[in-house]
This record gives sequence, structure tokens and C-alpha cells, in this order.
Amino acid sequence: MRPRSITGQTEDLLAGLQAQLKAREFVPSPVRDKVIPKASGKLRHLGIPTAADRIVQASLKLVLEPIFEADFLPCSYGFRPKRRAQDAIAEIHYLATPTRNYEWVFEADITACFDEIDHAGLMDRVRRRIGDKRVLGLVKAFLKAGVLTEDGQSRQTITGTPQGGILSPLLANIALSVVDEHFARKWADLGPSWMRAKHRRAGGATMRLIRYADDFLVLVKGQRADAEALWDEVAEVLAPMGLRLSVEKSRVCHVDEGFDFLGWRI
Repeated sequence: MRPRSITGQTEDLLAGLQAQLKAREFVPSPVRDKVIPKASGKLRHLGIPTAADRIVQASLKLVLEPIFEADFLPCSYGFRPKRRAQDAIAEIHYLATPTRNYEWVFEADITACFDEIDHAGLMDRVRRRIGDKRVLGLVKAFLKAGVLTEDGQSRQTITGTPQGGILSPLLANIALSVVDEHFARKWADLGPSWMRAKHRRAGGATMRLIRYADDFLVLVKGQRADAEALWDEVAEVLAPMGLRLSVEKSRVCHVDEGFDFLGWRI
């Protein structure tokens, strides 16, 4: 008996997945943990899903992404259709020009973002836009699928979404959009351009966020103290998502000092 061709095997896999999903019997497998050394000397843990799980995640992404793209704000550039790192860099240069004079920079680094996203906080945000319990159940199942470590040990996942999963960048953007919305509200509260100008003349600050997934910074037109105050403010915004600022890597600087963002020296 001749073995099935690759095409035939693929068709069998897809048919089996379709039947499991229709019967609500699909259960994700634990992701395989792969440790990758970082340039800093630390280690990055990637969670590699099975082929079947990648297919289901890709299907979920096709369903979820257009819905959440309708809500995502222009300040977010990472892992989004028709957006790229170069667009974020161009926005920084635009805002930092002398005519706009956003001269203070709050560089934010989140500690182990993909590992520490709070599942309850994330699912609350997903439920605001998704009512289908089957879809919600699949998202939650992937979050709770667990990890198979390199030494063969099984570990539960009580927080986070694995780096390496097709769905993870979208879920991270959903969680981190709390930051986008916070700074959008601050901007909207200042009113039209003439009110913002009046606010600035009175010594107030204006701020613009540029975010690429879990890498973001806030450009401040004001005083250094306005940028320094963002430490507590941003920490408070991130807390409901279970996320923390890295004290070692986050900082405030002047644009003339220069800073690194997304591999570019600004």
C-alpha cells in the first residue's frame, strides 16, 4: 500500500481539524519551549505550537484581526497590516523637528511582556468585541495550553501568550492598546489645537505615543519633570494587564542625547 502524498496528508489534517472544531472537541497541545540566547546575555523563551495548532491560530487571526483593527489607534505600528517599523521612526522624526519641538523622551521597556500578560485582563478586552463563545473558548484554550520544556517537563501557563504563536502578536496588541487609549484620551481632553496652544502657554505639556508591539516611547513637549511623571502614570495603566515597567531599561532623556528604538539610532 502506497503512503499518502503530502497533499493528501494535509487534506486529512485539515478535514480532521474542521471536524474537531465543528464538534467543539479541539484541544490545543502544549507549546514546545525553545530557549534562544539574547545579545544582552539573557535568554528568550519561544513557545512553538504544533502544526495543527498553528493552522487553528491562523484561522482565528483571520477572524479576529479585522475586528480589532477597526479599534486599534494610529500610534500602534507593530504586527499590523500595512504598518512597519520605518513608519514609527518617521513619526518620531516628524514630532522631534524644531517646529514641533517634542524634545523629551520617555523610553519604556516592559518586563517580559509576552510572559506576564494577565489572562483575565486580556480576555476582558477580547470579550468587549467578541461575543461568540466558541471563539472566546478557543482563545482561552490557547492561553491555557501549557508548555513542554526542553527537558520534557510540562508546565501550566497561568499568565502570558507564547512568543512563537501566530495569534500572540495580535493578543499582545489587544492587551497593550490600554496604553494607546490612555494617551489618546489625554490628547482628546486637551481639545482643539487652539486650546492645546493655550495649555502649552500656561506651562502644560503635550504628549504623543509611538508604540511597536511591546516597545514604545512617549515624546513630550514640555519639561523633563513632565516626562519623569510618566513613570507612575504608565505603570498604573499597565497594571490591569499584569505588566510592569523595567526599571533598568526604561528611562527619560532629551532628544539631543539620542536614543535607540527598533534598531535605529535616533
